[in-house]
Amino acid sequence: MAAPRSSPRRLIIILDPEFGERLRAMQPGIPIWIELSPTNEPTVRALWVEHPEPSHLLGITGLKFEPSVRAEERLLGNMDMIELHHGPHSASEPYTELEVIGCDLSPSIRMALGDLGFDRFEELEQGFLARRAPEQAAIRR
Repeated sequence: MAAPRSSPRRLIIILDPEFGERLRAMQPGIPIWIELSPTNEPTVRALWVEHPEPSHLLGITGLKFEPSVRAEERLLGNMDMIELHHGPHSASEPYTELEVIGCDLSPSIRMALGDLGFDRFEELEQGFLARRAPEQAAIRR
């Protein structure tokens, strides 16, 4: 009998500066990194107080918002830090799915995520979803 497959470990990155209160409707327990734009920051700070998380692997993490920088560049500029916190260096079960809201899947993003082992991509209405096998997620790069 084959061993049961583990469920994917999802991580969400929100680069939409107007996401705001929609953050409250996100599924609990999934780590979220969100830019602290003037619209997003009050909701993020309120949720930090209302729902403190016991671990850096859960909950909401704020990202510096730089409105003069394109979303693609902001995502690429944060991927090393995100991989450090949720990849094999810090997590016993590294993330295998990355959902990005507020940024289109560009060739540069596809290449950078490919370097991290992501090989399946799906464009979504507000962004994209990238997937990698657990074996790829476990490799320290």
